[in-house]
Amino acid sequence: MAVLAKIRQRSALLIGVIALALFAFIIQDLFTRGTFGQSSKDVGSIDGKDISFEDFRVKVSNVEKSGQGISSTEAANRVWDQEVSIALLSSQFDKLGLRVGEKHLLEVLKADPNIGKNPMFLNAAGMFDIAKFKEYIKTNPEAAQYISEKEKDATLNAKFQIYNTLVKSGLYTTASEGKLKYEMEANKVNFAYAAGLYSSIKDSEVKISDSDIVDYMKKNEKKFKADETREIQYVLIEDKASKEDEAEIKAKITSLLSGSVVYNAKTAKNDTLPGFRNATNIAEFVNANSDIPYDSTYVAKNNLPAVDADKLFSLAPGEIYGPYVYGKYYCISKSQGFKAGVNAKASHILIGYTGSQTPNTKEKRTKEEAKAKAEEILAQVQANPDSFMMLAFTSSDDSSAQQGGDLGYFGPNQMVKPFNDFVFSNGIGKVGLVETPFGFHIIKITDKQDGIRLATIAQKIEPSEATSDKVFTLATKFEMEAADKDFNATAKELGLKVAPPVTAKAMDEAFGSLGNQRNIIRWAFDKETNTGDVKRFELANIGHVIAQYKSENKSGLVSVSLARPYVEPILKNKKKAEMLKAKMTGSSLEAIAKSAGVAVQQATNVTMDNPVLPGGVGQEPKVVGNAFALTANKISAPIEGNTGVYVVKNISVVKAPAITNHAEYVAKVKAQSASDASRILPALKNNAKIEDNRLQFNY
Repeated sequence: MAVLAKIRQRSALLIGVIALALFAFIIQDLFTRGTFGQSSKDVGSIDGKDISFEDFRVKVSNVEKSGQGISSTEAANRVWDQEVSIALLSSQFDKLGLRVGEKHLLEVLKADPNIGKNPMFLNAAGMFDIAKFKEYIKTNPEAAQYISEKEKDATLNAKFQIYNTLVKSGLYTTASEGKLKYEMEANKVNFAYAAGLYSSIKDSEVKISDSDIVDYMKKNEKKFKADETREIQYVLIEDKASKEDEAEIKAKITSLLSGSVVYNAKTAKNDTLPGFRNATNIAEFVNANSDIPYDSTYVAKNNLPAVDADKLFSLAPGEIYGPYVYGKYYCISKSQGFKAGVNAKASHILIGYTGSQTPNTKEKRTKEEAKAKAEEILAQVQANPDSFMMLAFTSSDDSSAQQGGDLGYFGPNQMVKPFNDFVFSNGIGKVGLVETPFGFHIIKITDKQDGIRLATIAQKIEPSEATSDKVFTLATKFEMEAADKDFNATAKELGLKVAPPVTAKAMDEAFGSLGNQRNIIRWAFDKETNTGDVKRFELANIGHVIAQYKSENKSGLVSVSLARPYVEPILKNKKKAEMLKAKMTGSSLEAIAKSAGVAVQQATNVTMDNPVLPGGVGQEPKVVGNAFALTANKISAPIEGNTGVYVVKNISVVKAPAITNHAEYVAKVKAQSASDASRILPALKNNAKIEDNRLQFNY
């Protein structure tokens, strides 16, 4: 009672303390996750132009809905790339004063099949009718809204077409460039050389430190520019069936072959239940005992499990095979007989016409013209069966034309009915003409496959509860111990293997060999996560990942571990070059070769366009360029090439005869620079000031 009295006396104080604690909690939440913690209401900005979070969220949601299984992170990345591209290009359009007229806009809209090919907007000749299109919009407000949205995209698309045309028009190849190309192909040099190859020095004799790699990256910053990254190391403890679990599952499925005795409480007697061997209702038995339901379809041999296909396909009706392992299941299968021709293989030549469902015909034709052409091709095929492939390639309106009309194997009812009926009602080699909504098909049946129907009991190979408990205990133990001790040493003590570290950017989703594990990457980039922190993640159908946030890279360069495979050979060759140069001394080429312990070699008729040295050395443009530059009988200084250090002696240069017209070579140079226009957008991104706040919005 005394205690209660004291509580009553101090209730006001207690309420005040609780209120203060709640207020502090709310304020902390606001600062960490809410209004104050979120530094921007925008998801990002491009050169000062903000991207509204709400607009971005809606666009991401729309992409997710239309993306057929696309993840939210992938959708966010796709929309972000699109927003950045639109912002940068729109800025260029505005600077150039690009405008789009109604005629141009209509041409872009017509290119959309939903508009340009819509029967409502076509005239009697099957051509797009602008008057019909405008009238429909005028009388249908909903359609007008839809077209209005489409116009925004069409306007951007039209401006981009103009912009792209301007850029391509500005990429001009001069006659001088053509002349240089000709000379590089036709001028030839003959020279002698001594080569000290990098491969003559062992890699173990040359050490490259992390600081050497960082220094190289800083000198070549553009090549190694990268977003901020986190390095995460981890241990995977798989939650999988033990050998004991597998043996138990195998024994359980084997026991289903024979009958079993079960006590019947109603009759107070034992009932003998049939096993898989003698069950009368096979479908019911399978469904009662299998993790995969009964399938009554006939299966071709090439669709059976590869390892056991021969044995399964040769089963006599009623014969049983197994247990055998297929994927993650133990299986036993019982043959229920064979059926001929369950799958068919055919080729076809499709002749479409205006109004048929064929999207892109090679030429415009009426239905009557299409039928006449199909009959003409059929006659050609019947007269010369070997001509089918070439006729398909040249005449078919179907995408299979590239494969000579070959459609591969297919089962019943996978094709439109008239096509299906012809193929499955006729034998191999039959050729005929069939009409479908797509047009007229000249069909050739090329093969058929027999099939077997198998009743299969499959039971999943999965860990028992006891095994999963052991895995969980081990994962938890490692998580707790690794938090206070060395991660790698603790893993070794517990017999666990540390996987190679994963280097991740803020909006990455893929996590090493584990696929999409966005939650691990998000944790590593969380402001509350510190270097050295350890956390366990439970991955469905995989097991437990215990991850450690190892380090961060805010330098703007890729990590040393990622750069090393590329940079280390370059730096090693650089150091080897100095070692080789020190050996290559002498006043003549022969003396230099002797000091380096190599022989003098000859190169004849080498061009700058193809600067390959003999003997499988490969391309050495620096070496060949120096050989061209030397006067006859002069010796070069040591040249650091791709494969070694070279000293060359010019023997002679054979100049190609002068020609007046270099048009052929201008065309070659122009073809080589055809893709230069595609480098515009990456260049704009490289020079733009882009701020990405997506992490603040939990993407």
